Amino acid sequence: MSSPSSTEQNHASAGGKVILLGEHAVVYGIPALVLGVSRGVTARLLADTCTMHVLRIEGWGVDVATGDCTTTDLGRAFGALVGASGVRVGASPRVVEVHVDLPPGGGLGCSAAIGVAVARALDGAASQADVMDRAMAWERIFHGNPSGIDVWAAAHGGIFSFTRGVGATPLAPPCTLHLAIGSTGRASGTKVMVERVRALKQEAPERVNAIFEGISGLVQNATHAILCGDVSGLGAHMNANHEHLINLGVSTPELDFVVGLARGAGALGAKLTGAGGGGCVAALAESAEHAEAIVRRWNLAGVDGWTTTSAQAQVEMPPRGAWPVHP
Repeated sequence: MSSPSSTEQNHASAGGKVILLGEHAVVYGIPALVLGVSRGVTARLLADTCTMHVLRIEGWGVDVATGDCTTTDLGRAFGALVGASGVRVGASPRVVEVHVDLPPGGGLGCSAAIGVAVARALDGAASQADVMDRAMAWERIFHGNPSGIDVWAAAHGGIFSFTRGVGATPLAPPCTLHLAIGSTGRASGTKVMVERVRALKQEAPERVNAIFEGISGLVQNATHAILCGDVSGLGAHMNANHEHLINLGVSTPELDFVVGLARGAGALGAKLTGAGGGGCVAALAESAEHAEAIVRRWNLAGVDGWTTTSAQAQVEMPPRGAWPVHP
């Protein structure tokens, strides 16, 4: 392939997400509560002459072309996305340069954010529905049969309730939610963890169904808390949800440690977010200052963290030459 020129054609972005309540249970038709975050992925389409579409993720040392689509999951996902984009996009090979500001395998929807941003960059005229369909083709390579939560959050942001097979219902809280996000530094494998829970459900269906019923009740109560602005109530439901996830066997000592630090710093609620087995923790704070204090407590213990709010649903494009890179 040739080297890209400095001319840029399309800019695009997509956000990450945290699951406030309901992970794993959502696979079995129980609603989940999700919040889109401001950090995510930015992509730009380079004016380059090449014979194949090329995906370049700076900071990761990744450079794959559609001709490499049988060698790696990333190559297969890129090929699936381009293939789903139709003849018009497929007939005009381009280089898409991607910059990621989410930890891969962190449970924050990194792969879906990449898929949405790339789909938007390749076809700036695509409808939201088409972008999501193309990003789902990308996601199926990594996750087999994804629920669609991550793609919806990446494309839309905001706070929403998501039910598999039904879709998303946006929620409008009367107040801003402040969260701190802390990373264990260990990647989580969504497909592996979902299969682990599936195996446990087959082995002990009554036990797992009881856990899912408990999570369902928490989601229902937490939805009411969000709509009423009961932040303390939401936090209590998040804490209870984490206990259910421990009982499902998807938490880890590292996740519990980060959760404990957040609660020790006064978090209203703290739980793992995503599939578990690693990844990140979401902690609900009383204010922006409180969220920053939770992050400082994590930092003192060697845990990386950052803050977000329910008002930050869109990913801001960084100025050229100042792209965030978090390999």
